[in-house]
Amino acid sequence: MLLDGDTQAPAREEAQDILALLGDRSTLARRPPIRIEQADAAAVRAYRRLRHEAFVREQGLFEGHDLDDRDDDPRTITLVARDAAGTVVGGVRLGPACDGPDIGWWTGGRLVAARGSGGMGVGAALVRAACARAEAEGVLRFEATVQVRAEAFFRRLGWARVRPVTVAGAPHVLMRHPIGRIEGQAAAAKSALGPLLAVLAGQGPHALGGPGFVGDDAAPVPGGDLVAACDAIVPSMVERDPEWAGWCSVLVNLNDLAAMGAAPVGLLDALAAPGAAHAARVLDGLARAARAYGVPVLGGHTQLGVPAALSVTALGRAARPVPGGGGRPGHAVRLTADLGGGWRAGYRGRQWDSTTSRRTDELRAMLGAVAAGRPAAAKDVSMAGIAGTLGMLAEAGGCAAVLDVAAVPRPAAASMGDWLTCFPGFAMLTADQPGASAPPAGPAVSAVCGELTTGRGVSLRWPDGEVTEAVGGPVTGLGTA
Repeated sequence: MLLDGDTQAPAREEAQDILALLGDRSTLARRPPIRIEQADAAAVRAYRRLRHEAFVREQGLFEGHDLDDRDDDPRTITLVARDAAGTVVGGVRLGPACDGPDIGWWTGGRLVAARGSGGMGVGAALVRAACARAEAEGVLRFEATVQVRAEAFFRRLGWARVRPVTVAGAPHVLMRHPIGRIEGQAAAAKSALGPLLAVLAGQGPHALGGPGFVGDDAAPVPGGDLVAACDAIVPSMVERDPEWAGWCSVLVNLNDLAAMGAAPVGLLDALAAPGAAHAARVLDGLARAARAYGVPVLGGHTQLGVPAALSVTALGRAARPVPGGGGRPGHAVRLTADLGGGWRAGYRGRQWDSTTSRRTDELRAMLGAVAAGRPAAAKDVSMAGIAGTLGMLAEAGGCAAVLDVAAVPRPAAASMGDWLTCFPGFAMLTADQPGASAPPAGPAVSAVCGELTTGRGVSLRWPDGEVTEAVGGPVTGLGTA
């Protein structure tokens, strides 16, 4: 029998019958008293009845009804709690805080639990589920206005007080759920570099790029205009997606050269593979990328019968390389990125692929953007993501950075959380005097979206003027360039 529109009830009852026949009483005993799910139309109606009973009839916060424009917003998500019988015993709604494009700022609200359900932990379960859903949707700022008496409850769940506010004439508190996605991504990708590379820093004046270039992804070769870059591809990617690994080995190295304003000259590859067939797939991707960019593969090394691995060295020329550490407080931050294409299959939310669909002239125009614009500082966006790479640029310049979230160029298909933490294919962060012209970058989109300031780390600035922390301190530990 369907209860309150619950189409999953028969399947659950069948599972319970099977457990009972198997004699698995311990599993049955451990069943949670409630389950959380996204509401269908019937569950939304039940949730709104609970809201009306609590906020209108019992608490008198609203007259007539408590519905507002967020209930009519099709982007709003309603989560409900059901008891073992399938009855809706609580709910909460969440969704974008602003009209217009979703920039990763969401609010939660209208949290309610049915009378008599207190012992089931409905409220806490709904809050945790709302936080998890918001983060899964790429949200970077998640807030709620709660009644004063609920502040301690939210604090126990990890929320932080922002400031007192008034809602419906009653005192409330604005609370914020801490989201550490950007900090975690930057730390996982780059935080070990400083301690690890300290042993190389003392090997002469040209070690780690030399003065002014410490922390850059490419390095000027002493005695001329040669610039070199070397990147290895994650072995698991070489193993499971060899063609894409081959393509990316060219892409990331040429981006490293481009960030210094260097024109590419050629590539060297070092490939290991379990067999010839696997090696051929890697080399196919590498060769296609080299042809697409118009850069020759000059030589390299291939070894078979070993675990998959790939690294590529790129050589370029720049008479006056652009440093990553040339930014100073007061400089404007600009993002130049290719928004075409889409998520690479199998890497949704992590790797954006625009380059495989571009012509050679488009790819070369993007690679030449930094050389043409000659900003004070430039870094190509690495696996630390846009926000993490901005932290690296700021760290190398001995300063901090503020990113204006709403001004960041972003594809419509990418959430803000995904876009600021993914590898975006082609994206350059530059810092220069305010008012500097946008670089000619072919199909890439370019916009000023922040600034360098005194201090350290990276902050996000939102349309309402609020500033939230994204990265609390240095990203790499390599220090100033």
